[in-house]
Amino acid sequence: MSISLSQFITENGLEPHLLSAMQTEGFVTAMAAAPNLIDPSEWLAFMWGGEEESPFSTHEQLEAYANIIVNLWNAQREALLSNEWKWPDACQLSDVEIVNEATREYCEGMLQGWTLARDDWETIMPEDSEDNALLGGVLLSISLMFDPEAAFAAMEEQGAADLAQFEEIFNAMPVMLCGLTMRALQRVEAE
Repeated sequence: MSISLSQFITENGLEPHLLSAMQTEGFVTAMAAAPNLIDPSEWLAFMWGGEEESPFSTHEQLEAYANIIVNLWNAQREALLSNEWKWPDACQLSDVEIVNEATREYCEGMLQGWTLARDDWETIMPEDSEDNALLGGVLLSISLMFDPEAAFAAMEEQGAADLAQFEEIFNAMPVMLCGLTMRALQRVEAE
């Protein structure tokens, strides 16, 4: 059985040097959803803050980490394109905080990954395209899950605050993200 990402980070004492496992999974999901495939060698360093020097003590340790990331990317890409992606089990809604810390971290990682593929998204789904609303809806939903208190406060000001809306958004994310990924692939293949 292969070692999990969080287990690898913990066993190698890399917590202070790498994105958390949830942030990493979110980042990798954003890379897997991107319209154009971006080689992991171009974005792997973002996992340790973009520093030129990696935090790994040996080449074998770096290779093991890279293999975990590539396997995660492959699994996420396949799940997205087969309409089977779902939130990781750790990501949950919370009666107290709207969403739990794992969900926040996952969405933070997704937003970070999204910035790397932003130009590709804007090229394939420009502002005036029919697909831009889908892209905007997914980004807005991720942002709402990343900072639900601010979103809830803004919604309250408009008289529209309702915790049930966050549940609807959370539950709709798998369908929206899979649909966006599949639509982006169709557009890339049609070009």
